[in-house]
Order: sequence, then C-alpha cells, then structure tokens
Amino acid sequence: MSDKILIVVHQEHSTPGKVGEFLVRRGYTLDRRCPNLGDSLPSDLSCYAAVVVFGGPQSANDDHLPGIKAELHWLERHAIPAACPLLGICLGAQEIARVLGAKVGPHDDGLVEIGYWDVHPTGANEDFLAQPTTFYQWHSETFEIPEGAVHLAENGNFVGQAFRYEQAYAVEFHPEMTREMIDKWCTSERGSKKLALNGAQSHASQIDGYDRNAQASDRWLDEFLDGFLPTE
Repeated sequence: MSDKILIVVHQEHSTPGKVGEFLVRRGYTLDRRCPNLGDSLPSDLSCYAAVVVFGGPQSANDDHLPGIKAELHWLERHAIPAACPLLGICLGAQEIARVLGAKVGPHDDGLVEIGYWDVHPTGANEDFLAQPTTFYQWHSETFEIPEGAVHLAENGNFVGQAFRYEQAYAVEFHPEMTREMIDKWCTSERGSKKLALNGAQSHASQIDGYDRNAQASDRWLDEFLDGFLPTE
C-alpha cells in the first residue's frame, strides 16, 4: 500500500492544516502540487493512497486561469476516473461538482458562509455524518449536487455541503482549519474585506467558534479519514 498522498493547493503559502497533520500522523508523506504556480499534476495516480484538493480564492468557473483550467481537465480525465480516493474541500469540491456537470456559483440572495455554521446529515449515509456538526466555512460560491452523486450533508442556506460520487468526496466546509489559519484568513488584505459580507462572522466570533467547535470538527475528520483512506 502506498504511503504517499497527493495534495493540490492554490496559493504559494497554502497549508493543508489539520488534514495534513492527521495524514502525517498516520504515517503518510505529502506530495504538494500548486498548478497555479506551474506545478504539473500526475496522470498516473497508482502510486498514491489518496488525493486531496484544497480550497483557494479562485472560482471553479475561472477557466481563464491556466492553473484552474489544468485542474479541471485533470479531474475529469484522471482523478475522478481513477480508483484512488479523492477528497475536494471548498474550491476543490466545487471543481469536482463542475466537472460532473453541476452548477457552481453564488447564492441567489448574495449570502456567504464565513465562520462557523451548522451542517446537517441528509440521512443518505450516517457513516459520513452521524449528527449535526458545526464546521468552519469560507465561501461565497457553492455547488449543486451532481447527477448520480449521493447527497450527504446540507444546511438551511446552502444545500450543497457534501456529496459522494463513486470514490470521490466533496465537502464545502473546511475541516483543516487551525486557529492560526483563521487568524491569517481574517487579517489578510483579501480576507478582511470579506468580513463585511452578508453571512460573514466577525474575526472574534470565528475565534470563539473555533474554541467551541474544533474538538467536534477534529473528531469528524479523524473518523472520516479512517473510512476514506485505504486499509490494505
């Protein structure tokens, strides 16, 4: 069994956060690629135990960006058809949804989710999410559920919180967040402006949300990875 995980990020200083920590703790090494900086993506995924595509400030509809265009092509031609487990987080999830033919775009009422918001299981698969859980969110766009996918999680404002398509999982929320990452996102030049949007919580509220909800989010991530990663 391979001990290597391919992680795809979207900015020079992007970090896999707790997802990376939990994978390394399990004995995996991380092969980090950033197509937006010119990194290539492997067409043969047989040497990887799994693939994780993280979030970023771009849109899944940004075909004019060479990195995003390359990722969409790679997902369609290589990552989704492969037997390798695939996880998309936020932008990564939206890219998977778009490749599968689903619409990706902003909320009809201009809402965003930034901060900690409840996510509810749909009842389609209790092994994915057994009970309502509060996760960190940072998105102004979302996905519809692709045809043929299993709708796994939702909430009142954004129905598209999670789905599974064969061996690929897509989640809108961010289970990888650390307190330091929240501070960085909220205080960056780009991120601080988003805190004024409808549906964005204040920086202080987000830190309080981390203190109250990180333990449950971490427990979900640990349990999810146990089922997601190959066992042989």
